[in-house]
Amino acid sequence: MAAPRVAILLGSKSDEGHLKATTDLLDRFEITWKLKVISAHRQPEQLHEYVKDVDAGGTQIFIAAAGLSAALPGVIGSISSKPVIGLPIPGGALNGIDALLSMVQMPGGIPVATVGVGSNGSKNAAILAAQIIALGDKQVAEKLNEFRDELRKG
Repeated sequence: MAAPRVAILLGSKSDEGHLKATTDLLDRFEITWKLKVISAHRQPEQLHEYVKDVDAGGTQIFIAAAGLSAALPGVIGSISSKPVIGLPIPGGALNGIDALLSMVQMPGGIPVATVGVGSNGSKNAAILAAQIIALGDKQVAEKLNEFRDELRKG
């Protein structure tokens, strides 16, 4: 099986519900994706192996959803040179703001494009992935333009 164009990773199965808008939009744009639960803290070897495998197999973008310390996107960014989109998951004492700050404050050289906390962030992660892919794929660009036309019409 070919690697998905977008690899979606989350550190906990309990975060999966926060990715529904992401996966729905990727389906709409006809972008292949695969969701995998691997913790950066509890399964670092498995994470490294999986990222290397899908990266070598042709995955173009990683979406990493994480809460609290939000290490997952940064660890993925340290393994792959492909774009990483961080999706902060709401929760904890700061309701996801801690995760957001962790993602946007990456050290120089390991960027993580970060979207907002919550459902709008989930949608924007898919849209940003589609925009990146659309740079080299006319069909995705057309689907993205159709989507944006619908947004303009309300």
